[in-house]
Amino acid sequence: MSRWIYLIPVLGFGVIAIFLFKSLFLGPANILPSALIDKPAPDISLPPVDATMPGFSRADLAAGHVTVINFFASWCVPCHQEAGQLMALSRMPGVTLYGIDYKERQEGAGPAFLRELGNPFSRLVDDRAGHVGIDWGVDGVPETFVVDGRGIIRFKYVGPMDEKVIANQLLPEVEKARAL
Repeated sequence: MSRWIYLIPVLGFGVIAIFLFKSLFLGPANILPSALIDKPAPDISLPPVDATMPGFSRADLAAGHVTVINFFASWCVPCHQEAGQLMALSRMPGVTLYGIDYKERQEGAGPAFLRELGNPFSRLVDDRAGHVGIDWGVDGVPETFVVDGRGIIRFKYVGPMDEKVIANQLLPEVEKARAL
């Protein structure tokens, strides 16, 4: 009987391990609920990344067109992975893509990153301190938002986007935002 008492912790650990393992596959982790969904986009009062590209503000997000906003950084490996997909997205008719260069560690690293991999953004601002990212609820990069023509956030995606994500999640959300 005393030998069975040693199995209780092992069985307990096994049950906990099974529940934790199953939780890995419960649903898409990249679609995170955000307190900002269906609320006005936070203010953006940031300088442009450099003199070659215009910046943008919250007023630009409420200018009547749907905008896709991507938070990225040159030091972010997943941002490198999604760069080609963002270039393809920027070439799609009716898609307006703005960028927020988030917490760059070195001066000029963001523009160098875009020169190397291509610049999909029609407007680009520099959030070196990360304050706007905090206001938007950004936990890390890349994160992508869909903002309707009235400046209301309609969708948030966390992580690098691939063709499947763009086709099955992002573009349907852009169409929904257009219909509002």
